[in-house]
Parts: sequence; structure tokens; C-alpha cells
Amino acid sequence: GQNVFGLDIIETPEGDKWPQLIVQQILDREQKDTYVMKIKVEDGGSPPRSSTAILQVTVTDVNDNRPVFKENDIEVSVPENAPVGTSVSQLHATDADLGSNAQIHFYFSNQISSLAKRLFAIDNTTGLITIREPLDREESPVHKLTVLASDGSSTPSRATVTVNVTDINDNVPSIDTRYIINPVNGTVLLSEKAPLNTKIALITVMDKDADLNGKVTCFTDHDVPFRLKPVFDNQFLLETATFLDYEATREYAIKIVASDSGKPPLNQSAMLLIKIKDENDNAPVFTQPIIGLSIPENNAPGTQLTKISATDADSGRNSEISYILGSDAPTIFNLDRRTGILTAVRKLDREKQDRYSFTVLAKDNGMPPLQTNATVTVSVLDQNDNSPAFTHNEYNFYVPENLPMYGTVGLITVTDADSGENAAVTLSILNGRDNFIIDPLTGVIRPNITFDREQQGSYTFQVKAVDGGRLQRSSTAKVTINVVDVNDNRPVFVIPSSNYSYELVPTSASPGSVLTKVFAVDNDTGMNAELRYSIIGGNSRGLFTIDQLTGNITLKEKVITSDHGLHRLVIKVNDLGQPESLYTIALVHLFVNETVTNSSYVQELVRRNMETPVGQNVGDGEITPQTNDYVKIIIAIIAGTMTVILVIFVTALVRCRQTPRHKVVQKNKQSGEWVSPNQENRQIKKKKKKKKRSPKSLLLNFVTIEESKPDDPGHEHINGTLDIPVELEEQTMGKYNWATTPTTFKPDSPDLAKHYKSASPQPTFQIKPETPVPPKKHHVIQELPLDNTFVVGCDSLSKCSSSSSDPYSVSECSCQGGFKTPGPIHTRQVME
Repeated sequence: GQNVFGLDIIETPEGDKWPQLIVQQILDREQKDTYVMKIKVEDGGSPPRSSTAILQVTVTDVNDNRPVFKENDIEVSVPENAPVGTSVSQLHATDADLGSNAQIHFYFSNQISSLAKRLFAIDNTTGLITIREPLDREESPVHKLTVLASDGSSTPSRATVTVNVTDINDNVPSIDTRYIINPVNGTVLLSEKAPLNTKIALITVMDKDADLNGKVTCFTDHDVPFRLKPVFDNQFLLETATFLDYEATREYAIKIVASDSGKPPLNQSAMLLIKIKDENDNAPVFTQPIIGLSIPENNAPGTQLTKISATDADSGRNSEISYILGSDAPTIFNLDRRTGILTAVRKLDREKQDRYSFTVLAKDNGMPPLQTNATVTVSVLDQNDNSPAFTHNEYNFYVPENLPMYGTVGLITVTDADSGENAAVTLSILNGRDNFIIDPLTGVIRPNITFDREQQGSYTFQVKAVDGGRLQRSSTAKVTINVVDVNDNRPVFVIPSSNYSYELVPTSASPGSVLTKVFAVDNDTGMNAELRYSIIGGNSRGLFTIDQLTGNITLKEKVITSDHGLHRLVIKVNDLGQPESLYTIALVHLFVNETVTNSSYVQELVRRNMETPVGQNVGDGEITPQTNDYVKIIIAIIAGTMTVILVIFVTALVRCRQTPRHKVVQKNKQSGEWVSPNQENRQIKKKKKKKKRSPKSLLLNFVTIEESKPDDPGHEHINGTLDIPVELEEQTMGKYNWATTPTTFKPDSPDLAKHYKSASPQPTFQIKPETPVPPKKHHVIQELPLDNTFVVGCDSLSKCSSSSSDPYSVSECSCQGGFKTPGPIHTRQVME
């Protein structure tokens, strides 16, 4: 008992100490009713002395235990037709106390219902519960009996007995209707617009019986657009099963039947009236969901386009329709709300907008109103109300003068804002049909002539554009064709005036002095007319020099004795035309001596030089009449012999080469066609020439000079042959073909031969010429130039400059001779 009991020492005022036994834990007799302990007392001496004693504590009983039911919750089933006195349940309870504290008394709690007290009885001593009066499950299917067991204490024990009264099928089902939609005079008014599953009423079916006897099913006795949807065991929702239509059925009488599952089953029925209320449930319907219209443009304001119509299946105000334009409708249209007439309040313009698409609404006057929309598409038909429009009021094209006939000059672009035939534009030339043609559809301009800038530098005409409308519209534009120079004219020497002239060079002339000058002109322009002079023969010792720009011939070194005599300089002048320059050769005779004592003798020497091949230098060893006679004789003999041989040779060669005049004419024609439309033949000729000429070698060109007057039968042909040495320069040339190059270009500067840029309003087409006719100007038989100008082929072996990056500044190199502009003819006198 050491944990249950404890000792406490109390000291009195007199100094005495009294021990006390203290209960430290709750005592429970039902667990332990006796405790035996040994108590020890000890003094404070030294050594200490002590003594012990035995203490026994007995715990007496107190009514501290309530009765304990064997089962606190008891459930029993009793049929409702059980007779009075039938035992329901036997209760059992025990008490841990002793004696009178353990005597138990059973009784019902005051908390049970009065019905339970009336129907059941309990034995106070044994705890047996019996039926006192007949039971009715429908009155109360379950009875909860609270039974108290008391041993006399203030707190009794409690047990619950649940009595389930089992059912007997002795009750008919009942039907309880609770309306969700309030009825009017016992009839439910339901809108025909009511959606599916619209709840009308909650049907509650009840059967006082239990189990199968109380399980009730509910249904309608015939087909109606309603159904009973079960929500609980005994509750059903009456709701719409399909859409209602007032026009089809206006009212329904629904018979609801409730039946239990007993054997035999018991039934009950109830009637429910529903009237359908007419609603605006039909929206207007357009006769056409998509309304397509085609309206010509330029209509008068307020023009009626169409009448829009819609119908409504409803009646009265519900069928009255108003027509409204949708929010996407342009302001150019108006729709009459009542009649549905669609009008255009302003003039339509197809060129601004050729199609409209918008919605129209048909709205009834029901509450709430219903509406339907339709799509209106308006196609604006074209009228020929726009004239053709040129991209430019004035066109300027630049073409080379060697453009072949029917080559491409340029392109005229014209548009028409209309459509279809109204926009089908045809082009024509008004005042230049003789010179040019134009493709009526593509607008490509081609020449019907060959160009010659020296004859005419520009052409101006009007181009007319006519559309294909029933009432045709037209417009015009000015076209200017500017002919750009091509290097087709050779330089012509003006000074010296004759190859038979000569100049005296005094032996006292100092180096650097100007002895004479040459001067040539060129009918071309720009770079094609810029000339350069050079000495290509007769200056083997380098005694003379020539200024390539001015043509001044100056003495380079001091004259010595061996330089005395007649010197024949072969002067070449060439232009800077591209891609190949043209040149001409003249002879300049310089007689180096103190004076001219015998002019006829010098003239004879000049004449002899004219018969001497150009490639052979003359003047070496020629001396004046004052020179030693012996030397004169020797030189005369040698010169006479050489002259006879040369004359015989030249005469034989000339006779062999002499041809009829028509052959000469034909030759001049061929040499004049240095820009031939037949590029293939031209290339073949060039290849042949290249094969014949080896680079870095001397070539003798034999040039025939012919002077003739077709109308003067007494005129004698004068033939002369010159051997011209030309040093080949091997250089690759980039050549440009004018005939296949876009020709719409514009010069940046007055020098049209230098730079040309395209000024065409549209990209030019590289269109191949249509079987071009050879240019007429090159078919003319050319007359001979001035006396001092040899008609020879162009310097095809000279360098064709291609330094310019502009392809239009380069002309095609050619090796055909010929002159376009005839110069004055100086008739040469035949030397005796």
C-alpha cells in the first residue's frame, strides 16, 4: 500500500510529532478491499534507534457501481399482428456492489413516447418486455424503448430496445401532387416554348406498408409528351419529354397511376390537367437565305435593288415582321423596315468596290421578339465609264541608228480601270504609221524604217488607246523616238586637200618645229567623232612625229644629208567609236631641201610615189638637182628600172582586178552593210577574217580607188593600188550587238554616244526582229570621198576600246567600208 497510502508528520506547538496516514490514491473496494503495511519509526540519536508496527486497512463497500446491462442496444422484430402479451425482449443486468447496493430495479424511461408506454410493458424485477396493446406498423413501424436499471443510486444504467414492427400489406398507395408550376383553376398552363425536361410537378406516392408491400411504382396510363422521372424511391418529377406545340395539341389530361408490389398489389390513381400556352416560338423565315444581286454601276440615288421577303408561322403580333440592315451593312444601302425594299442611296462605283456582302435581319413583334438573318451579296456590274490610262503622258525612247527594221523600239503600257470588254484596250499609231508599227495588244513599238541619225535625229507621233466598250473611250499619249548615233561614218580628210600635194621642209628647220598639219572631220557625234592621228608608214627613221589630237606634223630630229629628198608619210586618222573604230588613210609628202628649184621634178616624184606601194618607204636616197651628177645618173637608172617594173606590175594587177561598175556597186553595198540584220553571216565573215590574219604580223591591204561618173561615158576610170601596212594588236574585245539589245535608253549627257540609260516606263522586251529588211540607207551606192581619202576597210585589227561600263556606249565593230554622206568629188587628172 505504499503507493496508495502515505505518512505525514505533524509537529505540535509543544514540539511533539504525530504521524498521520494519508490516502494518496482513490480506493476501489471492487478491485482491492484490504491493505497490510509495516510502519517504521526512527529517532535522531547516534546510533539511531527505531521500531516497527503492522498496519491493516480494510476498505468498506460504497454504492459506487451502477448496474451493467449485458446488452445496451437490443433490436427485435415483431409482426404488427402479434397478439397482446407476446414477449418482446428479456433484459439482463449485473451490479459489482454488495448487499442492497447490488439489488436491481427495471423500468421504462420517462423519455419514451406515450405510444410506446401504451403498447409495451416491462417486468420491474425480471426485465421482461411484453406487448400490452395491438401493434400497427403504419402508425409506428419502430418503437425505441429506453429501459433503466437502478440499484438505488442516483444514476441508473440505461439500455435501448428497438422494436421493429414488421409489415402486413393492409394499406392502399396514396398519391400526393405538389405543383412546381402553379395551376390556375386546377389546370397547369405550360408555354409551348418550354424546353425539354421542364419540371411541372413533384409526384409523391406513399404506401404505409413496408418492403414490397410499400414499394410503389408510378406511371401514366397513355402516351403523352410527358414523363415521370424518379428522383427518390417514392417521388417522381413530371416533366416534358418532347417539345410542345400549341398548334398541334392545346391541352393534356394526364392520369397518374400508383401501384404497390404486394400480393395482390393495391393501386391508386390521380388526374392532372395541362393546357399549352401559345408563345412566339416561330422565328421569321427568309424565302432565300442568300440573296444575290447584280446591279450596274452609276445607278441613280434611291434606285430600288430588290424586295426582301420573310414569313412567320406565328399569328397576330408574333407574325408581324420588321426588316433591318445588319451592323456590317455599308451606309450606301437602305432597307425599308416595313416593306423590305432594299435601295442604294448613292451611286455605286465598281472601280472603288465591285462587291458587297452584308446581312439583313427579319424581326417579329412577339415578346420576346425573334429574328433571322440572311446574307445579301451585291455584285456591281461594270460600265464603260473609264478611259484607258497611259502610265506616262509622254514616252521617250532611245534607239541606236543601226536598229534593224522591225526591231523593238519600246513598250507602251496602258491600263483601264474597267473590266471585261470595257478594259480590252487596243493601241494604234495616229500620225506615224508610215515609220512605225505598234502591236495593238502588247504595245510593242517596232520601226517600219531604218534609222539614220544624220538624216533625222528624232521622231514624234501620237499613240491612241481605245477600249472595247459599246460606247468606246479613248486616250492618247505622245511618243518620241530619239535616234542615238552609231559609229557608221569614217573620218574624211580635209587637209591636205589632195594626196598629190607636198610641203617643203627646209634643211635648216629645227627639231620640234611644225612642218605641216592634217585635219579630218567625222559626221558622227560624241566619241564616234573624236579623232586620233598617227603615222603608220614612210617614217622608218622616225624623223617626223604627229600630234594625235591636233594633227600637227613636227620635225623630231635635225635634218642630215641623208634625209634630203621626198618623204611620203602614210597618215592614219581613226575615230574613238565603240565597239570598233573606223579610220581613213591619207598621204602627206614632205620634200626635204633648201628650196624647190624644179617643182615639176618634185611633182614627178610625187606621182611616182603614188604608184609605189604604201608599204615601201620612199625618199631614201632622193637628192636634189644640185647633187653630184654621177649619183643622179645611178639613181635615175635604178629608179627608172624600178618604176618600169612597178608600173608593169601595177598595170597587170589593176587590169586583173578591174571589174564592171555593177560589181563595184555591189561591193560598195556589201561594204556599206556593216550593221547587217543577219548576225550569223556577219559572225562567219569575222571568223574567216580572223583566220586569215595572223597576230603580230604585217598585212598589206590592197584598196582600189575608183572614180567614175555613170552619166559621162568619156570619163576614164582611175585605178590605183596601195599597200597599207597595219600592225595587228592581239586583244580580246567585248562586243555589243545593237540588234538584240533593249533600246529604250536615255543619255545622261548631251554626248549621246558616251552613256545611255533606260528611260522606258516599262521593262523593255528583248524581242527578236521579224525577218528584218536590210537597212535602205546601206543599199545606196556610195560615191567616192575626197581625193585624199582612201576608201578602205575599217581598222578591224586596231584596238576596240571597251573601257565604258555602259553597254549602250559601244557599237558593233565592223570591217565593211562605205560612206553614208557623199562628199564633194575632186576629179583627178590623169598623169601623162
